[in-house]
Amino acid sequence: MTALQAIVLALVQAVTEFLPISSSGHLILLPRLLGWSDQGLEFDIATNTGTMIAVLVYFRSDVAGILRGFAASFRRGGGGACAPEARLAWALVWGTIPAGLAGLLFKDWISTYGRDPHLIATTAIVYGLLLGLADRFGRRELPVGAVGRRQGLLIGCAQALALVPGTSRSGVTMTAALALGLTREAAARFAFLLSVPIGILVAAKQALDFARGEIVGLSASSVVIGIGVSAIAGYLVIAALLAWVRSRPLTLFVVYRLLLGIFLYAWF
Repeated sequence: MTALQAIVLALVQAVTEFLPISSSGHLILLPRLLGWSDQGLEFDIATNTGTMIAVLVYFRSDVAGILRGFAASFRRGGGGACAPEARLAWALVWGTIPAGLAGLLFKDWISTYGRDPHLIATTAIVYGLLLGLADRFGRRELPVGAVGRRQGLLIGCAQALALVPGTSRSGVTMTAALALGLTREAAARFAFLLSVPIGILVAAKQALDFARGEIVGLSASSVVIGIGVSAIAGYLVIAALLAWVRSRPLTLFVVYRLLLGIFLYAWF
């Protein structure tokens, strides 16, 4: 992989991770369309680490409050003044469990059979339509602080579906959150925050694999470029999407997903 390829793929990850259009699907498809060799799942994980860093930096105040709330939840009385943050912290914990279990069970399948363009085309269309329905008919009343353990678990189950490329992690979690009555901005914020726990676990696993020499064919320079570029660009994309959803529907992204699916069926 050249430095230019690493930069391009990292930029694609940054844009498509937060927009509800599937980062994994685009990272698989772009090399095929450009005639590049598949960069593999490990590089995709590295760029995902970069976008996770972007979330941590952008939502640093929220993350600090969540950590305080989580710690306070173990104190007698449930944390008192930290109760809202504790509630959100436990919602994120419960929301992380389904994707963690699914990732352990299906990682090998995802890295092989899950990279089929026809599968990506199908998931792009199906989950795009579901996103449109949730955006159209959801109540859009609840703030992110209204998410509790039950809602967190349900949104987490939706997040587990995003292990299949083309689904879009942010898209499917926003779909579930909208269906549960959250506002567009609240759905986006919870979707972004929910990416952090599983992202940390995956990044730690990859770092351990590197240290053990179990990852071959992926240079350290490519990893550094992928993480750095996706982190910087991802920060900007978060700000742009949150500004968008405050005043606009998600129709543009639904239409894009439908067109993408149709194009993939025709091309491949």
